[in-house]
Amino acid sequence: MSLVDDCVFCKIIKGEIPSAKVYEDDLVLVFLDIAPFNFGHSVVVPKDHHHSVTTLPAEYLAHMMSVAARVAPAIMRATGAEGFNLFLNNGAVAGQVVPHAHLHILPRFVNDGVIIQAAAKKYDGPAAMQALATEISAKVKA
Repeated sequence: MSLVDDCVFCKIIKGEIPSAKVYEDDLVLVFLDIAPFNFGHSVVVPKDHHHSVTTLPAEYLAHMMSVAARVAPAIMRATGAEGFNLFLNNGAVAGQVVPHAHLHILPRFVNDGVIIQAAAKKYDGPAAMQALATEISAKVKA
């Protein structure tokens, strides 16, 4: 397991910083977010340090989603939430505050005031949309 000395999540994993643990196994730790959007807001953190989801091994990604699918209903039952969001911010411009890949589990309530909204954009027609899809597809294969 590679840990980074100055990473706050690595310090939590090592027990150097206290956390309110929700779940733990060999690969991940789930704990309550210290600045929650709603009470019960938790993060699924791989125990191996990776700055980005793009460098995480596939088994971590699959396991993080599997754990989130197991923990999220428990959060809903404990908090009385009616739904939840799963989100992963990758990079500072996307809202990633801690440079250690992590998956948020956000319990949701009617009229909770949490706004996750995107501005809808429109392509300049189907040809422009297909051109971008073709370019992305080529880069995935590269």
